[in-house]
Amino acid sequence: MYRFLLTPRWWGINLFVVLAIPFCVFMGTWQLGRFEDRVQSHEQAEKQPDPSTRAAKPLDELLPVDKVTSGRPAVATGTYADQFLVPGRTLDDRQGFYVLNMLRTDSGKALPVVRGWLPGSATGARVPAAPEGEVTVTGDLQASENSRSDGVNARGGLPGGQVGMISAATLVNLVPYDVYDAWVTLPEAEAGGTGGAMKPVPAAAPEGSGLDLKAFQNLGYTGEWFVFAGFVLFMWFRLVRREAEALRDIELGLVPEDPAAAPEGPAAPAPEDPASPDRDAAGTPVR
Repeated sequence: MYRFLLTPRWWGINLFVVLAIPFCVFMGTWQLGRFEDRVQSHEQAEKQPDPSTRAAKPLDELLPVDKVTSGRPAVATGTYADQFLVPGRTLDDRQGFYVLNMLRTDSGKALPVVRGWLPGSATGARVPAAPEGEVTVTGDLQASENSRSDGVNARGGLPGGQVGMISAATLVNLVPYDVYDAWVTLPEAEAGGTGGAMKPVPAAAPEGSGLDLKAFQNLGYTGEWFVFAGFVLFMWFRLVRREAEALRDIELGLVPEDPAAAPEGPAAPAPEDPASPDRDAAGTPVR
């Protein structure tokens, strides 16, 4: 009864099922592994001391920024140059903006330094000027932001002097010198400004190190892939069963094997010939 599974049409269906189910299981297992990695990273991060409490090191010794060096105090010496405002940043549930200055070091490259946060709109805001002359700053090291970072404005169209993303790829197009692929936030912001004393911006946890929304998205994708694998298998069994039942009905004569060969209704009587010997010239039957 199941010899139909060897027909060319069913060979295509069977091949799809054989390839789809392992693929779904593989993708579900991969997503589950991503979730477990995030859980493990979160547990390890909780066991580690706060990076900001560790001894400060020169900036170049902590680069490139990774999950270990993110949040570590970094020391850099140079002079402040260009200043930018970073709008749309929230602190303590209030809208405001970051005050960002480029610190040109002896190497010629500049380190973006977030000197603090002020409430309100960045447009037309008056902010305190950066210290003049050579300064040595110690700030919590952070990786360059990307389009997925919180508060980032990747749409562009901001007024002059404002940036939506603290990233070397963005800033290098705005200044005539190289920029470090990192930035620091001062743990103690400077005072001044029309909005009052600037507040320090706390360092953010490195991306992928906590149980954030993305971690639970990985868990949700895991369930979706396994459900899809079960759905493929269920539909295959359903198609096989329906095909087998149809062939059984044909064998029992419940339905014709070929609908075109089905018997038709009684044939209509053929019209009588008016010129038949049983009729006269007018076609009237002769009694």
